Amino acid sequence: MAVPKKKVSKSRRDMRRSHHALTRPNVSECPNCGEVKRPHHVCGSCGHYDGREVIATAAATTA
Repeated sequence: MAVPKKKVSKSRRDMRRSHHALTRPNVSECPNCGEVKRPHHVCGSCGHYDGREVIATAAATTA
């Protein structure tokens, strides 16, 4: 059975875990409605992408 010969120090243990941190998701502002959205994705609130409407939303169909 594999058993460590010496105790792993806190410094060595933490250096091994240095890449485990979570990163915040990138967000950008929609130029049409101002809501936050992921870059290079269709805006979930207004359905616009790259200056044009690609998904008809419920507010756009009733108006």
